[in-house]
Amino acid sequence: MQSLAKILLPVDFSERSVAAARYAKALARRFGSELVLLHVLTPPQYEFGALEIGGSVLTELYQGRAGHASADLDAFLAAELEGIAVRRIVIEGDPAGKIVEFSQQERVDLIMMPTHGYGPFRRFILGSNTAKVLHDADCPVWTGVHLEQAPPAAGESLRSILCCVDLGAQSSKTLCWAAMLAREFGARLTLLHVIATDASVGDSSEADRSAAVRESAERELQRLERFVNVEACLTIGAGEPAKVICSTAQELQADALVIGRGSAAGVFGRLRTNAYAIIRQSPCPVVSV
Repeated sequence: MQSLAKILLPVDFSERSVAAARYAKALARRFGSELVLLHVLTPPQYEFGALEIGGSVLTELYQGRAGHASADLDAFLAAELEGIAVRRIVIEGDPAGKIVEFSQQERVDLIMMPTHGYGPFRRFILGSNTAKVLHDADCPVWTGVHLEQAPPAAGESLRSILCCVDLGAQSSKTLCWAAMLAREFGARLTLLHVIATDASVGDSSEADRSAAVRESAERELQRLERFVNVEACLTIGAGEPAKVICSTAQELQADALVIGRGSAAGVFGRLRTNAYAIIRQSPCPVVSV
């Protein structure tokens, strides 16, 4: 059985951090989780290393920054997070590396990472820190490119969960995580598999092969549903995976999209183009398991 005993929320004090905290708060309340707010302070030598600044000056500069950061983190949504077990921690180093290192040392169950991206260029942008965490973290990572647009009650009620699988070895793990989320919130669960197609091929033999592939995928989805012991609406799409998945999420008005990224094979494997494209284009938060 999956659990969310500990949720890690990196905080950079931006609007995205505030919005991500709303989702983290909702999950922490639902699962009785400990919420860890982590601010990673970049060492001053990273910024001023090329300048001739004395060591004592750097030390004084860092101490001042650390003091301000600690005070800001203590005040961050203090009233809004009352009633939840919260730890607030400031550490020094490379943000992405420290987030991953901390999550592994603390055995975190979920990292919540807002991504970067605005306006017409949103679909092409993924913040470097988020990309590194997605690549290196061992636990699921919750991301959202437009979390700052979420209403104050975001995450309090997840009514529709879309789970996308590539039918690879990690599919059962991905569905288990989606099923846990759906059960806890009483949400409708949809299980989607996308068959990549070549629109330039249209002969009858190709149509026959496509039908056979679809039937095989349907059987696999049914087998997966039985294996995980969950009821879901099974759906098979065809086309470019990222576009089909995100359009399906839009049509279903999904409140969360769960995909796999843990395997080296399959369209959702680590560093695979489709996984990043889905995260960038999704109309709702994405949980990469």
